[in-house]
Amino acid sequence: MPNLAYQIDAILPQTQCTKCGYQGCRPYAEAIASGEADINQCPPGGAAGIAALAALLDRAALPLNPRNGVEQDVRVAVIREAECIGCTKCIQACPVDAIVGANKLMHTVLLEDCTGCDLCIPPCPVDCIDMVPLAALGLSERRGRDDLLRRSAHYRVAFEQRNERLERRRLEQLSRLNQLSANLRAET
Repeated sequence: MPNLAYQIDAILPQTQCTKCGYQGCRPYAEAIASGEADINQCPPGGAAGIAALAALLDRAALPLNPRNGVEQDVRVAVIREAECIGCTKCIQACPVDAIVGANKLMHTVLLEDCTGCDLCIPPCPVDCIDMVPLAALGLSERRGRDDLLRRSAHYRVAFEQRNERLERRRLEQLSRLNQLSANLRAET
């Protein structure tokens, strides 16, 4: 049987939005398991997520803590492409690699992969990203809150793959720096 934090993490929507006050769903799950955090701090999971956590932990369901936000319709990021300057800051901020593009070229959001975390909004220097309800895009029939919770395993894998890729890149850069440093020492 998986440990309690793993079971809690499996219920969370895996948006990695940090609205709960933790740096992602897994740290929040660990905080709940240790008794450090309560079950009502996840706006994307909403009442359904809180009810699932309450059932798992045999606790009473609580209303969403307003300090963490409000429950909203599921939203996704949409880039106003004509205004995008291609800075890549939104790509770097996206925890699940749902934004594609290249430096100095227009970016776009893969709507099926977007968790609606809002993390791409603050770094955008030209404010060309909107959070749009799925209903406004005609996608509410295909993706609603229940689907957000069902797709959490997909989002978790995307988040983990991104982190692994970034760690590989960091280690490669460190290796190159170490090699350059060794070369410079050898030349002197």
